[in-house]
Amino acid sequence: MKPSLFVVGLPLVAGGCASTLPPDVVAFPAAVEQPSVRHAAYRSPISGYVVRQPVDPKPWRRQNDLQSPEKGDAS
Repeated sequence: MKPSLFVVGLPLVAGGCASTLPPDVVAFPAAVEQPSVRHAAYRSPISGYVVRQPVDPKPWRRQNDLQSPEKGDAS
């Protein structure tokens, strides 16, 4: 038989024979009891809509000067 079969199969067989589950798998008692229910309430899909009107563009030269480095090229 191939040795890789033992490398893969032996841990699977040994893990299947485990008598106790790890604590991460066991359910918490608080989660099993009674789940809380969120009440459904109607909320309009356009409730947060804000009216915005188009505006003229700002002068690009001033915007460019504000974002450029002070003393020429930074690269």
